Amino acid sequence: MTDSPLRALVADDEEPALAELVYLLRQDERIGEIQTASNGPEALKILQAADLDVVFCDIKMPGLDGIDLARVLSKFAKPPRIVFVTAYDEHAVDAFDLNATDYVMKPVRAERLTEAVRRVVSAGTPTAQPPPIDTGDETIPVELAGVTRFVQRSTVRYVEAQGDYARLHTGQNSHLVRIPLSTLEERWRDAGFTRIHRSTLVALAHVDEMRVDGGRCAVRVGNDWLPVSRRHTRELRDLLVRSTSLRG
Repeated sequence: MTDSPLRALVADDEEPALAELVYLLRQDERIGEIQTASNGPEALKILQAADLDVVFCDIKMPGLDGIDLARVLSKFAKPPRIVFVTAYDEHAVDAFDLNATDYVMKPVRAERLTEAVRRVVSAGTPTAQPPPIDTGDETIPVELAGVTRFVQRSTVRYVEAQGDYARLHTGQNSHLVRIPLSTLEERWRDAGFTRIHRSTLVALAHVDEMRVDGGRCAVRVGNDWLPVSRRHTRELRDLLVRSTSLRG
């Protein structure tokens, strides 16, 4: 981005939320012109007529929701940056698949919005043909205390089901995401993750040891021992043998 103030569009179908977001943005000296829209089609019409730098967009809007709007904008010759501002966290994965610059949860805090603007400025101007992205890994956005962090799939050692959520365990931390374990199992199967228990998914590459004692099987992942159900024991052993052979 240049040193010129950012030209922004704020799109939200709820008038109080729209007014609050505009008010907060006007306190930031990095923001210049601000236009507003109360729905997706209105936002698209404005963006087709004006060369704007960033869109602060709600997701659930009538006519054309925020995710669909972002898909359309990605086809622009010079697309603006997208910052989603929403009360719903379940769309975070879709949002970052669309290269959103940030994902801010409502109610919006001034300091969190300031951070979103900083990310827009730091990101620079997107182009129609961005640099190639390594699709061999996946980035998972996780929200913690109002801050969005990014976890690489390759750092996830195992995943535990917690109701409709899943807890991702990395080397030092764990992160709760609103994605069912069954969804991750299907999505990450080709990346070397396999089910070892009704509530556990493990990355084969991070399994350090497998032990069978008294008919009970467990695997060691780092410092953690994870139980393996009987129905998954044979399949896991075969997968570990094959993956070891491939690595060797």
